Amino acid sequence: MQIDHTVLEKLEKLSHLKIDDSKKEEVIEQLSGILTYVDNLNELDTEALDASFSTLEGGTPLRADTPRETDDIAKDILSHAPQANDDFFIVPAIIE
Repeated sequence: MQIDHTVLEKLEKLSHLKIDDSKKEEVIEQLSGILTYVDNLNELDTEALDASFSTLEGGTPLRADTPRETDDIAKDILSHAPQANDDFFIVPAIIE
């Protein structure tokens, strides 16, 4: 598929974007380059691959879930608040 002004106008309409006239040639060139790159992927033989193929053996590695020794995060955050009471921020009332 080749990108031309007609295709670019359709893309502008679909994306609700307005491309400046001075940039249209540059955008056409960039989109054509992207399509050429993606077209190279068609050369890959994927027939022998399973649909759930993954490069990770054994799934996604997980980190150890270790609890914190001291959990002072709430106190640290509330210490910077203009007003706080009983682990809550005090803010001005907005509903009467």
